Amino acid sequence: MEKKILLKDFLFNQEKVTKIAAEIKESYSDFNSKRFIKKTVDEFPKLELKERINWISENLKTFLPQDFTNATNILLKSLPPPNNPNLNDNDFGDFIYAPYSDFVSKNGCNEKYLEFSLNALKEITKRFSAEDAIRYFINTFPDKTLETLENWTNDPHYHVRRLASEGTRPKLPWSQKIKISVKQSLPILDKLYYDRTRFVTRSVANHINDISKIDSNLTIKTLTRWRNSKKQSSKEMNYIINHSLRSLVKLGNKDALEFLGFSPTPKIKISKLEIQTRKVKIGTTLEFDLELISEKDEKLIIDYLIYFQNRFGEMKNKKVFKITQILMKKNQKFCISKKHPLRKMTTRKLFPGKHKLEIQINGAKLGNEYFDLAI
Repeated sequence: MEKKILLKDFLFNQEKVTKIAAEIKESYSDFNSKRFIKKTVDEFPKLELKERINWISENLKTFLPQDFTNATNILLKSLPPPNNPNLNDNDFGDFIYAPYSDFVSKNGCNEKYLEFSLNALKEITKRFSAEDAIRYFINTFPDKTLETLENWTNDPHYHVRRLASEGTRPKLPWSQKIKISVKQSLPILDKLYYDRTRFVTRSVANHINDISKIDSNLTIKTLTRWRNSKKQSSKEMNYIINHSLRSLVKLGNKDALEFLGFSPTPKIKISKLEIQTRKVKIGTTLEFDLELISEKDEKLIIDYLIYFQNRFGEMKNKKVFKITQILMKKNQKFCISKKHPLRKMTTRKLFPGKHKLEIQINGAKLGNEYFDLAI
C-alpha cells in the first residue's frame, strides 16, 4: 500500500525550503542559504503544520538583517510574480510564503512600522493569503487596519480584495479570534458582494455564514439588502445567498428557510424509513431507505441527522448531512437509498451503543429510527 503523504509534509518540506532560500539568496547575497535550509528542515519531524510556519518565520529573523524594514524588503524583493490576476477562482498560491506574512505580523505589528507592514502584507497576499497575519493588526490597530482593508476592496488584484473579507471573518479556521464586532466588517462586505470574482464572493459568503452563527437577523437583513440592490448578477447572488445560509438551513432556521422560498411546515409524509443495517460496525456503512409522498407542490431541502452517543451513553452530539434539494409535485413519490460511512475520524470519536437517524425536511423533524454501533 502506498504511504499517505501528510499535508504538513506536502506543504512544508526540504524542496520548498530550498526554493525560498534560493529566492532570498538572489535578493540578499549574504544570506546563508545552506545553514538556513539545514536548521529549518532538521526540526520538521517534530513540528505540526502551523508550527512549521512559525519555525520558518523564526529562522527568517535569525538569518536576515536585524532591521525589520531591511529584512522585509529583502523578502518582498525575493517574491515570485503575483498569482495570475486574470483568474477567477481556486488560485490559492503557495503555502511556503505563509511564513513571510507571519514574519511581518510577529515583528512589524507596532505603531512605528504599521503603514509599512500593512503594505508588505498587501504584496505577500498576492502570492499566498495573509488572512491570519492581518488579524494581529485588526486586534492591535482596528481603526487603521479596517480603513486600509476597506480601501483594498477596490484593488485590481482579487487576492487583495479577498483578504479584506477573509481576514475579517469572525470564525476564520486555523486563526486567532478578532475582537471587532461583526457589524464593523459590514462596510467591507458591502463593497465586495458584487465583485465579479468567485474567489472573492465565496469569501464574502463564508463571512456571512460566520455571522449567521452569531446574529441570524443581521444575516437575513444584509442578504435582503444586497439582493434588492441588484448590483450582483442573479446567478451569483443566489450562490452567495445559498452559501451564506447553509448553517442556518441545517439548523432549520425558519427565517432562513422562508427567505430561500422553503416552507418550514412542508406537506410531506414519510411512507417508508427503513434502516438496512441495524447493527453497524465502526469502519463500515450505515444503509437506509427513504420514501416520501408530497401532499402538494413543494420545494424541499432533505437532510438527515445522526445523533452520536458519547462516552457516557448520551446522544447529545448530532450532525446534519445533506441529501438533496428537490421540487416535488402533488402526490409525487420520492425514493432514495443512502449509504453513510461510519469510519474512524480525527474530528469525531465514535463510541459503541445506540445511535439515532432522523430525517429533516425544510428544517422540520419528520421521522427517526435507531441503530446500534459496534466496535
